[in-house]
Amino acid sequence: MPPEFDYSMAFSRNVGWISEDEQRQLRRKRVAIAGMGGVGGVHLLTLARLGIGSFTIADFDTFDLVNFNRQAGAMMSTLGQPKAAVLQEMARDINPELDIRVFDGGVDEGNLSQFLDGVDLYVDGLDFFAFEARIATFAACRQKRIPAITAAPLGMGTAFLSFMPDGISFEEYFCLDGCDEMEMALRFLIGLAPAMLHRTYLVDPASVDLSRHKGPSSVAACQLCAGVCAVEALKILLQRGEQTVAPRGFQFDGFRNRHVRTWRPGGNRNPLQRLALAIAKRQLSTRKE
Repeated sequence: MPPEFDYSMAFSRNVGWISEDEQRQLRRKRVAIAGMGGVGGVHLLTLARLGIGSFTIADFDTFDLVNFNRQAGAMMSTLGQPKAAVLQEMARDINPELDIRVFDGGVDEGNLSQFLDGVDLYVDGLDFFAFEARIATFAACRQKRIPAITAAPLGMGTAFLSFMPDGISFEEYFCLDGCDEMEMALRFLIGLAPAMLHRTYLVDPASVDLSRHKGPSSVAACQLCAGVCAVEALKILLQRGEQTVAPRGFQFDGFRNRHVRTWRPGGNRNPLQRLALAIAKRQLSTRKE
């Protein structure tokens, strides 16, 4: 028979980088993650191994073959199964004592208050194009004074932003109000990664089609996102270490082996951002022609 689960033993190797008291603090924290796909699923498993004791997760989708290149729960044995249920089982296989609340219909304005109930930190795992749900979720976090972080898998790297209750809001930074979907996509992309480190090594431009919600992805980027978010989550939850808060952010690109800190006061209203948006629109227009 396998040995019984013991929390202290299971996460004892975390101690050293964090104290035993901090490990006990993490055990009492609740993290919400909307989206159990490319980044959301690996966020959950990584934070579970950090010793977080409670989660609230949401996803309405099921696993498909196109998810195999990057999503933690995508396997032959899980094809067609609900992502939230699969990841719940995987996380509890790491820590059987986890308290996990599952929203298998995803998140929307009608259930966000319940979804964020008792939450200490929100980690964004929504699909890139889930703008309506993302805007509503970050607004609800702001209202409830819950820190909210996002790490975008771009190219073979990650771009990180954190929104704190007293700092610039998600909407103030990205300026998505009143935009059509294409404009939202451009503003979200350029707002996430002002340095755009990933743009130089895209070998097949035809693989990117924002109007069709199409773009390449990589498991390397998703794994880097999870590592970055785990560290930033630890700093926020334990109130230890220097935090990166919007309008400051950073991007690390593994392919180019570059790390860039970004600072865009005013977010997408910043002159540099407005210039980048204009260039992106012109490039898209030229490609269509």
